[in-house]
Amino acid sequence: MTDAQPTLSHGDEYIAIYSGGPNDGRTDTRISTDGGFDTEITVLTAVGGKETLTDYTLVDFTEVGGTYHVNYTFDAKDSEPFDAPEDRGDRQ
Repeated sequence: MTDAQPTLSHGDEYIAIYSGGPNDGRTDTRISTDGGFDTEITVLTAVGGKETLTDYTLVDFTEVGGTYHVNYTFDAKDSEPFDAPEDRGDRQ
């Protein structure tokens, strides 16, 4: 990320956009608690009926209509392992 993060006020909202992993394409509204964006997010995700912790890392952000849209990418190294749907055979 080349641009410095903007300073947010405590309680300001921003949109987190997940790329890759089991949350690919999902969005969340998050609240700033420390005046900026979370640099890493751990999300509890159900994959095939089993809960797993998946990690996402901040990539970049844009401002759209006064709201920040923050892009996060899947961090497989720091996430718990899970079976991808294509690897489940007939259990899909």
